[in-house]
Amino acid sequence: MKSKTNQVIIIYILISVFVAIVSHKLLLQYISNENLPFYTFTKDLLFVLFTGLIFKLILSKNDNRNVAIFEKLKNTNDEIKESNEKYNIVAKATSDTIWDWKIQEDSFSWNKGIESVFGYKEKDVDDNSNWWFDKIHPEDSIKMSIRLYSFIEQKTENWQDQYRFRCADNSYKYVLDKGFLLKDDTGKAVRMIGAIQDITKQKEEEQRLKLLETVITQSKDSIIITEADSSDAKIPNIIYVNPAFSIMSGYEAVEIIGKSPDLFNSPNSDINELKKLLAAIKNKEECLIETISYTKNKEEYCVRLYMIPIYNLDNELSHWISIQRDITDEKKQEREKEQLIRELTQNNKDLKQFSYITSHNLRAPLSNLIGLLNLVEDIPIENLELQEILSGFNKSTHLLNDTINDLVKVIVIKDNPSIKKEAVFIKEIFENVFGQLNFQIELHKPIIKLDFEKVSIININKAYMESILLNLLTNSIKYKSEHRKLKITITTHEIDDTVVLIFKDNGIGIDLVRNRDKVFGLYQRFHNYPDSKGLGLYLVKSQVETMGGTIEIESEVNKGTTFTLTFKNRQ
Repeated sequence: MKSKTNQVIIIYILISVFVAIVSHKLLLQYISNENLPFYTFTKDLLFVLFTGLIFKLILSKNDNRNVAIFEKLKNTNDEIKESNEKYNIVAKATSDTIWDWKIQEDSFSWNKGIESVFGYKEKDVDDNSNWWFDKIHPEDSIKMSIRLYSFIEQKTENWQDQYRFRCADNSYKYVLDKGFLLKDDTGKAVRMIGAIQDITKQKEEEQRLKLLETVITQSKDSIIITEADSSDAKIPNIIYVNPAFSIMSGYEAVEIIGKSPDLFNSPNSDINELKKLLAAIKNKEECLIETISYTKNKEEYCVRLYMIPIYNLDNELSHWISIQRDITDEKKQEREKEQLIRELTQNNKDLKQFSYITSHNLRAPLSNLIGLLNLVEDIPIENLELQEILSGFNKSTHLLNDTINDLVKVIVIKDNPSIKKEAVFIKEIFENVFGQLNFQIELHKPIIKLDFEKVSIININKAYMESILLNLLTNSIKYKSEHRKLKITITTHEIDDTVVLIFKDNGIGIDLVRNRDKVFGLYQRFHNYPDSKGLGLYLVKSQVETMGGTIEIESEVNKGTTFTLTFKNRQ
């Protein structure tokens, strides 16, 4: 800067000296006095030097002022540059979206966060506040606008609000928006600068925690949270209990916070279970125990306790959560159930003994009676009254014999809950059954249709299946309609791993509205036929269920009956 000033002064002096010389020569042409030109030239030269000096002082002073201004501008620019760099670094570090709103002009600008956080390209963003308000969730927009403009009218400096902001993909993010208001000399709001922070994860976590809090407070199970570390071989001290704990134990939260749950132990508590719990706490492992605890009133109750370790983000044990359930009633029911099982087991033994006596010990004297009655039949008896008595006695004895034979059949099934099953051809079973009923089939000539194309082999007990089909066919023939020819249809099909056998006839049917609950009962009769004993369907159901199958019936009076038998078709 000084070299330029010196250059200007030298140029000024040279030009001034040149002008003085030219002027002096012109003056010599018109003035004859020889001393006057020299005097004039000297005077002009001194004037040039003097004015050059003055001019240099002025320029030097101006240069100093310009240097000061330049340095000030340079410092200001450096500060602005540093401030912008800090602003950009902070914006990147915080992932905030910065906005600048010139209120009077309604001019709006955003930093790059509008793209990195919300996905909007620069061309998608308008430079006015309407674009901003349009992206706010409809449920939040009115509320947020009222708060914002109320804030501007009140002319306070700091503002913040939470709302949902729409992203470029039309999803919404929860945001925390903070703004700072700038005012002019008259106090009028002219500009507002703000930063939007994405708090979606915090909101989701907050909602999750509220949900968990609701679950804990509304849970019927007692929930205790304790510290991580314990001392003196005790369970860690309690820092929280839910309302269910107070109901279960009788202790209010303020009474037990800061104390160890050891105070709930009863003299009758299971020592081995407590040792198991302490070992799990020492090893930082989950633990499930059942023990006896004390209420505040020193009343005992059974509790099932599940202890769970909780770890923080650094994988360090931070707390223990204990979930407790009062199982006093459950334990009582278990004891009652065990007692009932013992009684039922004993009753079953007694019934089996009775069945053995009925089916074996009575058969010998009953056979003797039948033999004696057969002998009596060969003896002529003239007394009519005695003949009638013996006839009735003979009839009752044979009925008793039939009843015992029926009971033997039932006992055989009930004493064999697990029977051997094998894969057999269904057609082969029917051939054996038809052979046994050949006389009845020839006599009544029913129309029998068999369809075993879909399933021809079934995994069952062959003897039981023959007995089942024998009973069903016998019943169909016995209870056929007198007004139409008997038709019997037997089909099989497969559903998943089961085989379904459908047995259908057009006989006289059963009134299931009145008798559905009794249809498979022992000695249940639904028709007044002389040879009907009410045992067949009971045996059928017992044999089907013994093989692990099920049987269902659909029937309508004077239309017929359909039996659906289902068996698992696995070895």
